[in-house]
Amino acid sequence: MSGSGSNCENLIRHFEGSERIATPLVVSNKADAYALVRAYKLGVPAAVVSKAELNDPEVMLPLLHKYDIDFIVLAGFLPLIPDFLIAAYPRKIVNLHPALLPKYGGKGMWGHHVHEAVKAAGETETGMTVHYVTPVCDGGEIIAQYKVALSPDDTVDDIAAKEHELEMRYFPEIVEKTIFSEKI
Repeated sequence: MSGSGSNCENLIRHFEGSERIATPLVVSNKADAYALVRAYKLGVPAAVVSKAELNDPEVMLPLLHKYDIDFIVLAGFLPLIPDFLIAAYPRKIVNLHPALLPKYGGKGMWGHHVHEAVKAAGETETGMTVHYVTPVCDGGEIIAQYKVALSPDDTVDDIAAKEHELEMRYFPEIVEKTIFSEKI
């Protein structure tokens, strides 16, 4: 996970008390990810998996089955998802990307790197994309995109803040509609 885990907390809080959707587990590849602290404070179990464990079906599949995971939401999880997980969860893994894909996607395009590239290109808008995860980094079918206008005076931090506002507002709703295959 990257960042502060605010999307993780936002999702957990959005689905608290829901009879339709639960957040049974938060997984990170970093033991110091603040999302783990947020999950703990909200009573959600958490697990830390190394790169080797993430890529081991004998570790990941039993972990996900133990918690009855049937849908996976990535928010700030940077490692590529292994093919065996994509095959085990077809169209059941979604990712949040902090740009309007296909622009500013792919290897190395995460977090501040994305916002710096948007600023350097002089874009007049940016946004967020939620897409299905496939073996191609940021290449899965786009589920939803939301845009926000930029001004030439916006700093990289301003761009990041505007995009993050979209995430906080729309991401849980997109996840919920996607789980139930509703129109977005």
